[in-house]
Amino acid sequence: MLWHELSVALCLVLVIEGIMPFLFPRRWQEMVVKAAEIDEKTMRAMGLVSMLIGTGLLYLIVVY
Repeated sequence: MLWHELSVALCLVLVIEGIMPFLFPRRWQEMVVKAAEIDEKTMRAMGLVSMLIGTGLLYLIVVY
């Protein structure tokens, strides 16, 4: 059961991640170039904030 749910979640991530390059390829390329210029400390902070927001939202969805 767990592997099925994780597989579904991974598939949804791939679909969501593919939306921007499919709809707006040029803007997506520009965004990737700008993201490559961000320093490592800022990138780590952004990743941490993203994980915390995702964990909080997941908790709210599962609990309520």
